[in-house]
Amino acid sequence: MADGVAPTEAKWRYLQNVLNRRGPFTDPDWEPGMTTLETLANMKILGAGGLGCEILKNLALSGFKDIHVIDMDTIDVSNLNRQFLFRHSDVGRPKAEVAAQFVEKRVKGVKITPYCGKIQDKDEEYYMQFGMVVCGLDSIEARRWINAMLVGMVDEDSPDSLKPLIDGGTEGFKGQARVVLPTMTSCIECQLDMHAPRAAVPLCTLATIPRQPQHCIEWAHIIAWEEERKDITLDTDDPEHITWLYNKALSRAKEFNIPGVTYSMTQGVVKNIIPAIASTNAIVAASCCNEAFKIASNTNPPLGIPETSNYMMYTGDDSVYTYTFEHQKKDDCPVCGNLARKLDVSPKCTLGEFLEGMAERPEAQLKKPSIRTEAKSLYYQFPPSLEEQTRANLTKKLVELVGDGEEVVVSDPAFQQPFKFKLVFRD
Repeated sequence: MADGVAPTEAKWRYLQNVLNRRGPFTDPDWEPGMTTLETLANMKILGAGGLGCEILKNLALSGFKDIHVIDMDTIDVSNLNRQFLFRHSDVGRPKAEVAAQFVEKRVKGVKITPYCGKIQDKDEEYYMQFGMVVCGLDSIEARRWINAMLVGMVDEDSPDSLKPLIDGGTEGFKGQARVVLPTMTSCIECQLDMHAPRAAVPLCTLATIPRQPQHCIEWAHIIAWEEERKDITLDTDDPEHITWLYNKALSRAKEFNIPGVTYSMTQGVVKNIIPAIASTNAIVAASCCNEAFKIASNTNPPLGIPETSNYMMYTGDDSVYTYTFEHQKKDDCPVCGNLARKLDVSPKCTLGEFLEGMAERPEAQLKKPSIRTEAKSLYYQFPPSLEEQTRANLTKKLVELVGDGEEVVVSDPAFQQPFKFKLVFRD
């Protein structure tokens, strides 16, 4: 090999160039040398989600050698245009397994452990083993879950319990990368209002005059399921449930001569998955892995250090533009804060209307909320017996059930932690 570089070390040559010299932003206490490369190799790191192919490839080429990956999906034909670790012969196989095998074959010396399932399948002990978590998840609900898990793991007496969360997401030609240091910086729940909730479609449109394929899917999701399968809790990760919704939506679309309903669209609408573009995925994943490298190596200050920028926004639909800023930690964040979040509500609002609005509020976005005060239960979605007992409260006005300025606790089966709100009546 040229320049005397051993064949086994050739692929890390560019890392040696970075780690053997200081840079303009290097911490004064940082010492150049190959010790950092050993640190990268020994650090156990977790990657998960829809940006997985790009993230996995980048982590493996950045010196990380002990990588775990979680993904519950199997490979579909539609994935092949952008998820470059997959081939047509892989269709139907678990994504995590195929990606791990591909990268291990191409980057010798890297060990990748796949898990084919949901991030929610794993407990605190599992996540505690990693040095950091890099996520490219394709749903807001999954982001909120892993965020709450990592925040809840932090123990002030154990520095190793703080696991940096690096999150990337894309929406068409736009994307973002951010670093969350749990309990120290703004978390994903603090930033929830930056993710606008899905625009609500009037129920009358879904029920009588659908105009788009998405309307047919929402009809199957909201109306048909409740009418025909209300005793079964909808699991948007269950292929049988998605297939049922798809068939119902397709039948309704044919009835109204609406083309375009597909299985992948059904998944996207029901799970609120955002379409992906390969170039945007590559840029955002590179940014995420760059932050992982900086955190692990200390060669440069990463996003997320307190009092510095922790959020990078990328815009590629009109030239190429990036912008970084500090998203402030919120004291009333229901996950990392210690205060109840204030909500202005109308005294004329019924409990049922308030709970329906929780899905549309940027600071909440809860789908199946239950609510209680410190003194009493107001409404519970589950179990059926408790739902029946509290159902009558849905038609009552909030002023009949809650005092002005009183705190309520709202829970949702999709999230581990309850959310505290302080209701203030405004005309």
